[in-house]
Amino acid sequence: MRYPEGQRSVLSRILVLVRADPFRYSLLMHEYLIEGGYPIQGTIRASGNKNAALPCIAAALLTDEPVILRNIPDIEDVQVMFTVYGCLGGAVQVISPNEYRMTLGNIKTSAIPEEYARKIRASILFAGPLLARTGKAVLPPPGGDIIGRRRLDTHFLALTELGASVSSNGAFTFSAPALQGADIFMDEASVTATENALMAAVLAKGETILTNAASEPHVQDLCRMLVSMGARIQGIGSNILTIQGVKKLSGCAFTIGTDFMEVGSFIGLAAVTRGELTIQGPLMRDLRPTKIAFGKLGITWEHEGTTVHVPQKQALTVNCDLGGMIPKIDDAPWPGFPPDLTSIITVVATQVSGTVLVYEKMFESRMFFVDKLIAMGARIVLCDPHRAVISGPTTLAGSELHSPDVRAGMAMVIAAMCAQGKSIIRNVYQIERGYENLVSRLSSLGGRIQSGACGTGLGS
Repeated sequence: MRYPEGQRSVLSRILVLVRADPFRYSLLMHEYLIEGGYPIQGTIRASGNKNAALPCIAAALLTDEPVILRNIPDIEDVQVMFTVYGCLGGAVQVISPNEYRMTLGNIKTSAIPEEYARKIRASILFAGPLLARTGKAVLPPPGGDIIGRRRLDTHFLALTELGASVSSNGAFTFSAPALQGADIFMDEASVTATENALMAAVLAKGETILTNAASEPHVQDLCRMLVSMGARIQGIGSNILTIQGVKKLSGCAFTIGTDFMEVGSFIGLAAVTRGELTIQGPLMRDLRPTKIAFGKLGITWEHEGTTVHVPQKQALTVNCDLGGMIPKIDDAPWPGFPPDLTSIITVVATQVSGTVLVYEKMFESRMFFVDKLIAMGARIVLCDPHRAVISGPTTLAGSELHSPDVRAGMAMVIAAMCAQGKSIIRNVYQIERGYENLVSRLSSLGGRIQSGACGTGLGS
């Protein structure tokens, strides 16, 4: 059978994808079918923090003793990190749901396989531990969400300050016969660069000071895990970390915190579907900037211990700044409003009475998904790559959507669940990289969402 040239090209790319990664291909060939207009109701438990799980998995490389990690979310990014750990010589055993035992005696290679590096940006987190354990790390350029330029320079700065040399010939090669503590000023408060520097510094000789370090809850989790392994770290939770290097780290059993990005997503979903939701597990200290931002949209919740209750009756009205000025919701490094929630709060704002400016300052392509919301009926002016003015409320219409990244994909789920009619969301692989068992969990709350094979169609 002969195909037109363009069709042959598409088929060729599909065959390459299937052969390289059949599992990812199967996810790409699935879609979410959502019927909007139904409020979610019930109780749900927050998953473990994806952004804490990934560096903690990498940190298990720092010891030849067993490491037990608990509250690890069952998501694609975690499975990729476990696969890389196995390629380096480690063994991963499932103890119970969301609990794993990791063991790696001797590291058999210092090279990250390219097919896995390109799947996930967090693959770069193996650089610091590999340098500390073997004196070498070979890392192909990492993949991840396409949300704008994501610099690696800060990683190189920190690791070279600790004594590593870096060369590039398609892949990045880090080498350091011995790491030496240093006084390092990070040129930006990068989360993953801070984590890489931490994991290298804990086994470096002498004292390391990281200034302008990231301090997000997931960075704090990594610090606490390293301390439980015998690392000496002071300043946890601040932007100045002092590390006294030790010769050896032991194994540990560590439980990561809940995913406050997922919690923020569910709070937004409950509000715009006019539902009532109880979320078990989140800590109030992780939600303070989120509470301020949602409060500007007339959305609040009750928090007692580790339980959040989102009541059904919400004001859903923009609270203007003093003098009646249009309020601004902008993201920032911790303890600012998390950038991963800007996509979510943009959708939420379409259902709120009033006008608000959402200012995403950290990634120049994250806001480009708003054209899909505009097509659904949202009143949004995209001022530039970073700023969007949203006026609401508007009735959204079901549509066919394509998920560009984890958070924009979840934002589309929220839009579809509060829209009138049916929606299809494709490329759900991106969403399932960060949200655990999303379809079954939302279905248990009364959401009309199901996963189907591509091509099922809106009329099913």
